[in-house]
Amino acid sequence: MTHSPDYRPTAAGVALAARKVAEILPRTPLLPLEVEGRTIWCKAESLQPVGAFKIRGAWHRLTALSETERARGVVGVSSGNHAQGVAWAARRLGIAAAIVMPIDAPAVKLDNTRALGAEVILYNRPGGEDRDAVAGRICAARGATLVHAFGDPWVIEGQGSTGTEIAAQMAELGLEAPDQVVAPCGGGGLTAGLALALPDARIVPVEPEGWDDVCRSLAAGEIQRVAADAPPTACDALQTPATWPVNFEIMKARCPFGLVATPAEIRAAQRLAFAKLRLVIEPGGAAALAAVLAGKVDLTDRTAVILSGGNTDAEAFARVLREDT
Repeated sequence: MTHSPDYRPTAAGVALAARKVAEILPRTPLLPLEVEGRTIWCKAESLQPVGAFKIRGAWHRLTALSETERARGVVGVSSGNHAQGVAWAARRLGIAAAIVMPIDAPAVKLDNTRALGAEVILYNRPGGEDRDAVAGRICAARGATLVHAFGDPWVIEGQGSTGTEIAAQMAELGLEAPDQVVAPCGGGGLTAGLALALPDARIVPVEPEGWDDVCRSLAAGEIQRVAADAPPTACDALQTPATWPVNFEIMKARCPFGLVATPAEIRAAQRLAFAKLRLVIEPGGAAALAAVLAGKVDLTDRTAVILSGGNTDAEAFARVLREDT
């Protein structure tokens, strides 16, 4: 099918994405965790086939392409999790995929993306090269479709299926739908999707220290960019320079504020998830839990927390664990 370039993500689109995802993927666990005398519910998206929630948006986006678009291939931009999602979906659908990835992306993400059959095109993030410009040139040369990591309506809808699953799982436990969801945030695709999926819940995006453009955008009421001198961060999955209007339009209406997690708080969350939930969570995937554990979130009896990804190099994760010994 051919879609209008003016298409905007909707709750109906999230519902469709949830049905499509349910046809090919088992639901990820919703795990209870005691924090400050309350039980919160942790959505283990790190257990997806590609180790992150990004498979949802990639599948919804690629299955929405026309036959002509499929024949021309797709181009993605990603530090690794979206890359693997697009590569996984493309291989299953027989679509050629090229992914623009930073030269300093974790080796595990680069290796896994290539293993899924995608062409990896490296760019120099530390040198200030614009990944969207690189992807745009490739799309123009090949006639390919850009599958943006967060600024794509179908990707947003696909990520929102996470919230649809949480509500269904809580209902099966005899609970009402979540009234608060705390989520790691890079460009805001997941945050916006959750807002569409769960219109009665407060959605709280959490970013790493120094990469808090969404937090500042929500406070200012208009899109802000990450500072040019932003510090290095282990949260490569959340290392985006600015959100896009399609995301911010939704977040501005539904997210009263955003939060920031420090590197130490994120490492503590990784250790706790490993010790209490038996999960390997990458730094970016632990940002929301970090804010909760640091007491930055007013918890309710129906708070859900997204553990968004688990793609971390073994040695890097071992260093995090050793830090507490």
